[in-house]
Amino acid sequence: MSRISDLLRELRAREPALARDLEREVNALSERRAFGLNFERHVPEAVELPGRKVRKGDKVRVLPPRGQTPKKSDEKLWRVVGIDRSTGRATLEPLAAVGSGDVDGQASLPDGNATLASLEDLVVVAEFRDPIYPGLVSTGKVARGGDKPFHTVINAENYHALETLLFTHRGSVDAIYIDPPYNTGAKDWKYNNNYVEADDLYRHSKWLAFMERRLLLARELLNPDDSVLIVTVDEKEYLRLGLLLEQIFPAARVQMISITISPRGTSRANEFSRVDEYVFVAFIGQVQLALDDGAAGEAVEARWQYLRRDERTSTRASGRPNQFFPIYVGTDSGRIELVGEPLPPGANRGTEPHRHGCTAVYPVKADGTEMVWGLTAPSLRQADRDGFVRVTAGTNAEQPWTIKYLRGVAKNITSGRYKVTGERSDGSKIVVMPGGKVSRPTTVWREKAHDAGAYGTSMLRALVPERSFPFPKSLYAVEDSLRFFLKDKPAAVILDFFAGSGTTTHAVMRLNRQDTGRRQCISVTNNEVAADEQQVLRKRRFRPGDTDWESCGICEYITKPRIAAAVTGKTPEGVSVKGDYKFTDEFPIAEGLEANVEFFTLTYEAPLRVASHREFKKIAPLLWLRAGARGRRIESIADGWDVADTYGVLANLDRTKAFLKKVIAANELSIAYIVTDEDRLFESVAQKLPDHVEPVRLYEAYLRNFEIESGRGAP
Repeated sequence: MSRISDLLRELRAREPALARDLEREVNALSERRAFGLNFERHVPEAVELPGRKVRKGDKVRVLPPRGQTPKKSDEKLWRVVGIDRSTGRATLEPLAAVGSGDVDGQASLPDGNATLASLEDLVVVAEFRDPIYPGLVSTGKVARGGDKPFHTVINAENYHALETLLFTHRGSVDAIYIDPPYNTGAKDWKYNNNYVEADDLYRHSKWLAFMERRLLLARELLNPDDSVLIVTVDEKEYLRLGLLLEQIFPAARVQMISITISPRGTSRANEFSRVDEYVFVAFIGQVQLALDDGAAGEAVEARWQYLRRDERTSTRASGRPNQFFPIYVGTDSGRIELVGEPLPPGANRGTEPHRHGCTAVYPVKADGTEMVWGLTAPSLRQADRDGFVRVTAGTNAEQPWTIKYLRGVAKNITSGRYKVTGERSDGSKIVVMPGGKVSRPTTVWREKAHDAGAYGTSMLRALVPERSFPFPKSLYAVEDSLRFFLKDKPAAVILDFFAGSGTTTHAVMRLNRQDTGRRQCISVTNNEVAADEQQVLRKRRFRPGDTDWESCGICEYITKPRIAAAVTGKTPEGVSVKGDYKFTDEFPIAEGLEANVEFFTLTYEAPLRVASHREFKKIAPLLWLRAGARGRRIESIADGWDVADTYGVLANLDRTKAFLKKVIAANELSIAYIVTDEDRLFESVAQKLPDHVEPVRLYEAYLRNFEIESGRGAP
């Protein structure tokens, strides 16, 4: 190695670019282990940026003619050396292509000289060793959460999004939950714009290289003292992923959980039927596992359940006539005044006796489906007398009152598991599980709530009807996974950079509802169009970058409308979402959630334009995110300075006095961004800031962040 170092030192003086490339490859080889996980670090990935304006110096690909499927030859990379806007054409010179089978190097240069191409046929390409200077453009928001922080959804290639978040959230993320592609051999993921097929000899090493690059950045985002990484995977890559996590997080404690996601099993030829998948959990620093029934000595209130049954086997027609009867709720009192008698099979609602001042409530869904109650009439009367039934206002005409009860409470009180500690104003008892009876979770989860079909696919179908997404997670499985680590962190920051349909954001919003938390979720997903849909769109002569193409991508078509529907309680068509949430927090989905969410698209900016203060509007969301994504965002500093709820920006140092006065008066302000090229002026302002306010220099801190990341290079 010493001789190689000497030769590289000599080469650095004559061919610095070549020397840097060789040093990178030597470093990669020297880091490989004789024992452990060894795999090929493939050429860095590249991502196409449809819609990005072509600039001189860009790397580009030439798109195939409209209506045609891309061929291998279309993977060639070109450099834009000239642009004639009047003719709409660019002059290109050939570069090395990023080949899908190339390992630890670049393909050879294609033959040919400079050529001309139409600008509309070019798509900009960014390789993962290229420096990027990102911005964010808002594409909409849903605000129902008052002054709560905003959840954010970013449409971007997740590697570049992770680099971006290093500027805003380095070392401050409390939990990462990701569901990466399982590498099944189907068209479930791409490497360098090509689907990785089952017969690809480098299939596993490509997946590992793909994951390693992202996990290395994720490691920089996680709080090293107290955080958790949760990764789901199936049998295709779980062995390799386990070793990869051990190598990237050597100080973490890594456990693997088996979770039943398909109780009925997935049939496979000449194989055991698969019912589960795996979840790797990396315990980082001093992160604590919150146990089921609270800490020793802490009492936890027993969970109330809907009296109306909701499973498909519990309709009125299922054959339980004694559990379909009217419950008379007082219009003014909001209490059960009388429990009626069961209606005979076939008898219509409305034929029951009327009771003055009361509304007759039946177990009926919002869509009119007649179900059954969870108790017979005599059992309900006894439970109501004992104070184990509650009534709250409903949300639709079919269910004007919502009725809940405590199941099996008498037995649990007798056994000592439950204890009555008081009574509410409505007469219902306060029932708790006494502290000290802590249930420690196991590594095998067999929960009804984790069924991906019932509570993933069906949930998504209710929120965004007629829109499909393959294998969405059970909302409650994600919720339960996060609860173990976020129960005592009401202001936690959660990241999901394989966001898919948006289940993680949905789960975090539900967790906040359960304990009035203010947790924030950052979700990242690209806008990839499904393989089958791509063929249809190409036949219609659309291609990436076209509005019709992009509107069919996962972010625009699934993620954004799903999260918006969860917040508003209405489908994209404006119809109230059918069905109810189950388990920990039961209420109609149509009620929505009190949360704020904003949607962004990642942009790629020119560093000189950023440094010269000409792209502030696109950098503004990053400054807001770094300050907590709460309150007003500073979109313009035409007056030379501005101060919002949690941060301020000073661009004209002649206005320093007024700026500092406002900063000192702002109780919740935590960051002051100071725009200056001079060290002396920056330090002068920084010294006058209150101790709790962090000074950040623009655009030095921003530019330096991305220069460091590109200089480090993608392994």
